[in-house]
Amino acid sequence: MALRPYIVGNWKMNGTRAMLSEARAIDRSAQRLMKVEVALAPPFTLIHAVHREAEQIGIGAQDCHAKADGAFTGDVSAAMVADAGAKFVILGHSERREGHGETDADVQAKAAAALDAGLKLIVCCGETLATREAGGAVAHVTAQLEGSLPDTIDNAGERLAVAYEPIWAIGTGRTATVEDVAEMHRAIRALLIARYGEEEGSLVRILYGGSVKPDNARELLSTDEVGGALVGGASLTAESFLGIVMAAVDMQDA
Repeated sequence: MALRPYIVGNWKMNGTRAMLSEARAIDRSAQRLMKVEVALAPPFTLIHAVHREAEQIGIGAQDCHAKADGAFTGDVSAAMVADAGAKFVILGHSERREGHGETDADVQAKAAAALDAGLKLIVCCGETLATREAGGAVAHVTAQLEGSLPDTIDNAGERLAVAYEPIWAIGTGRTATVEDVAEMHRAIRALLIARYGEEEGSLVRILYGGSVKPDNARELLSTDEVGGALVGGASLTAESFLGIVMAAVDMQDA
């Protein structure tokens, strides 16, 4: 079964209610572009507001805590983001791993909590430029995923996506070569099949992230084993984000 390309916008620490107009424009266009699954992950403060505006696109959170509740000032549980209207959560983004010291075990614990709350997962992975240049990118990323993914997931093909984001390409304007992306995505696919079995592991969509823009989206999305994109800065306006969505639509029509 071929799954629709999955194009997810990660607004990061951007957005106030003034940006709801961008979310509305993305949602209205997505209603006409059903060959692609479109989603947005706004900051916590906008999850409920974007959820109320959206009729077609999926709404998610950018993180959650591993505990269901308790004395964790400033943190937000998976159940809380689900209650606000989120249907999925991004976990293990390099900006969380590097900026907040999150380990693979932390990501795995959050993933379990999110699944318990009924959320779908986008689990991120990626390597530094130093690791890439030393020839250890594939080994690093597969080891990172081994430690971050839940051991078992019912309906993994439906409830899990993996986002490969080379750290050196996030927000820098640099992108990995098609050959490098294909090699990494094939390695990730092999890991997913080994972990969850052929039937489910082959259905998990593997997204590419790292300076995805309308002008490079088609080439990246046509790469072997790329099932969508996790988009940062280019998702902050409907115009640029929909350019990436349209690239995915055009590929489906080709």
